[in-house]
Amino acid sequence: MSPEAQRTTVTHPDRVLWPDEGYTKTDLVDYYARIFPKLSPFLRDRLLVLERCPDGLRGSCFFQKEKPAGMPEATPTRRILHEKGFTNYVVGGKLETQLALVNLGCIAVHVWASRARAPRKPDWVCFDLDPASGRFSDAVDAAQTVKQALDALSLVSFPKTSGGKGLHVFVPLRVGPDADDVLRFAQRLGNRLSAAYPDRLTMEPRIRDRGSRVYLDPFRNAFGQTVVAPYSIRRHAGAPVSTPLGWSEVKAGLEPSAFTIATLESRLERRDPWADFFASRQSLAAAARAVDRL
Repeated sequence: MSPEAQRTTVTHPDRVLWPDEGYTKTDLVDYYARIFPKLSPFLRDRLLVLERCPDGLRGSCFFQKEKPAGMPEATPTRRILHEKGFTNYVVGGKLETQLALVNLGCIAVHVWASRARAPRKPDWVCFDLDPASGRFSDAVDAAQTVKQALDALSLVSFPKTSGGKGLHVFVPLRVGPDADDVLRFAQRLGNRLSAAYPDRLTMEPRIRDRGSRVYLDPFRNAFGQTVVAPYSIRRHAGAPVSTPLGWSEVKAGLEPSAFTIATLESRLERRDPWADFFASRQSLAAAARAVDRL
């Protein structure tokens, strides 16, 4: 166990969260303690929405936006006004905060696209590719199509596994556009692509109407919505990790089951394909003007 994990008070440390693999709550704390140097840049000053699964795969989960009782006294928070009132969100970026959330049953890490200091100003746009067929190969094909469109708009993009059956494509942004503008861009690009490839891609939000197509979900970019962070574990069999990829890896034969809590350690010995992510922030203005001409 890492020294950071050893210093964390863990209730029910031997509770098994993944019955088939035998991974316990202590294993989860230890993973996040070891991966935190890679994870923290994507959490720093970001608002978190908590998915609490205290019994792992054996039990149910619930989402929580308000800071839970039992968090360390110095846990950073940010008060945000929504239509129904104020919510005090936990702000990520501290190892103590992350491990305390794990102790409360948070397996996955869900983050806003913006920083707490400017909650309406995202610094990335995310394309969430969800294959209705359930075939990961369909998500791979869709990701390559999205990349070609982003390349045509002179936008540098970064892919990752979602930790489920799909892929995420991120574009790092210079802070400036409002969340509504970023959402509108994602919707416009999705509409252009689904019109160009109607047999493969769709913007249809109703699952029953998607057929076997890949849904280009733009709503990870709406104000107050979240996406699972890079290096987050997911509450699925095998303990898969939402893993940053290089574009050269996004090809036929890629399998999300290859990226788990058990395999990630060896992958970290390689060059980080997202090492230049935050150094690649781009303006969205020219792309937003050009998207309808694709």
